[in-house]
Amino acid sequence: MTRLFNDPSNFPEEARLGLVAANRDKLMAVPGGVIRSTRSKPGTVAVVIGGGSGHYPTFAGLVGQGLAHGAVMGNLFCSPSSQQVYSVAKAANNGAGVLLSFGNYAGDVLHFGEARERLIAEGIPCEIVLVTDDVASAPLEEFDKRRGIAGDLTVFKAAAAAAENGLSLGDVVQVAKEANRCTRSFGVAFEGCTLPGAADSLFHVPEGRMAIGLGIHGEPGISETDIPTADGLAEVLVTRLLAEVPEGIDIKGARVAPILNGLGTVKYEELFVIYRKVDELLQRAGVTVVEPDVGELVTSLDMAGVSLTLFWLDKDMEPLWTAAADAAGYRKGSIEPAQALDPAEVEVVVQDEIPEASDASRKLARGVVEALAMLYKTVDENCDLLGQIDAVAGDGDHGIGMQRGSRAALEAANQALDGGAGAETVLQWAGQRWSDKAGGTSGAIWRVILKAIGESLGNERPLSSQRIAAGVVGARQQVMAFGKAELGDKTLVDVLVPVADALSREVEKGKGVGDCWEAAAQAANEAAEATAKLLPKVGRARPLAEKSLGTPDAGSVSLALIIQALIPVLKKCETS
Repeated sequence: MTRLFNDPSNFPEEARLGLVAANRDKLMAVPGGVIRSTRSKPGTVAVVIGGGSGHYPTFAGLVGQGLAHGAVMGNLFCSPSSQQVYSVAKAANNGAGVLLSFGNYAGDVLHFGEARERLIAEGIPCEIVLVTDDVASAPLEEFDKRRGIAGDLTVFKAAAAAAENGLSLGDVVQVAKEANRCTRSFGVAFEGCTLPGAADSLFHVPEGRMAIGLGIHGEPGISETDIPTADGLAEVLVTRLLAEVPEGIDIKGARVAPILNGLGTVKYEELFVIYRKVDELLQRAGVTVVEPDVGELVTSLDMAGVSLTLFWLDKDMEPLWTAAADAAGYRKGSIEPAQALDPAEVEVVVQDEIPEASDASRKLARGVVEALAMLYKTVDENCDLLGQIDAVAGDGDHGIGMQRGSRAALEAANQALDGGAGAETVLQWAGQRWSDKAGGTSGAIWRVILKAIGESLGNERPLSSQRIAAGVVGARQQVMAFGKAELGDKTLVDVLVPVADALSREVEKGKGVGDCWEAAAQAANEAAEATAKLLPKVGRARPLAEKSLGTPDAGSVSLALIIQALIPVLKKCETS
């Protein structure tokens, strides 16, 4: 388990600052992550990678000469926010555009996609390449739905080497896509990982058994089997990957870069014992091995497990794989030291100023802060329950994510209130800080929800049932457009839609804020309970969909609990 920490909620940030302190010759801290502390070639593409923390050396440990120019660091196992992605990309930009690359997880896709749109709007060319190497997470015909695991390294390495060679953004994108097409990974686990401060692992594997097809965020495996010998495990890994060689590659005479990756607690000696057999099996299949990597490269905190990645090389890709690199957590060959970067040259994104607000809106803002305090209290009291629900088919961190997000939102709301903000600004600050601290899909969604309600309330007008209803209707529309989820997908949308409908109906009847919200709470409770009958069609629970049948959706349950808890707060705001 993770034993050494201070406040668990500060663990990722303290780890980031410690990493930079230990590697100042390579890394510089910027809001949202790290960038190279050395000067890059002007007019070259910047490769910015990222995702949740807890996977060291991926992602921040892969920043340095010959590798990434910047890494966005979300909370533990949670995608970074769009603001964090934007911040790191702005700081890393060398003038020839930015490639954003990351594992294919819903929250990352949402946040990085939004940051890309913002960068392009400012005139910075930006493209995205997803890593989809995990063969266990979807069949080959759904290649674009697969997760990104240890194959992150091959895509990042190839793209960064191409950028270092001065290729255009379009060409770097093509290199990254081809590297992803030619990468396959498969993993197993013997025990789950434990988040700092958590009482137990995110999942357990019975003694003598191993989980097959695991993710890297604490998700359980697709199936289980008895633990084989080291040679037996090598055969399991190699056989599965050789069964899916990328199109156009003939195994006989092919060249491949293997990566045997430890996920956190498997000893290097154990990895070498396994790799000895991996190498033998690949050579027996007629494959030429090129510069293999054996060690901890894409980890999952203290997870006991291993994965094997095969990166199939051609004459164009091999030089990119073998090119020199010098990062905090990954070195290859010899590279000439670069000039140190002056921090004064780095563009840093700062907090927006507080706009003017009316007395009525500042008074309403106090009620908004009370509502956010009740929201946080409700989440905090139900944190363990939400985590247990999420652990059935997901990674079990929904409660923790909601807890740290709602706490950060409340802190930001109080800061805005102290600065004289109106209701809209308070909710915008709260939503952005929630997204920054919680990350993940839920962090993005709650930012959208709070922002939409804030836009409806505004910074000038008092509270009304019409504006509350319009805000929730707006949130429904924006969440569905942003997250690409529909009714029946077993997500928060399955509660948000009936809540918006209920509010609209009650407003048409001329009901006040309190009565409207009570009707919404009833609709939310019924809708959340009904999600137990659904199978998830999106998100991390999708690969284990059948396991979730009979269990409600964690995001739906948390939303329903919050709406119920806010009834007295909304009634108080209405009467005052």
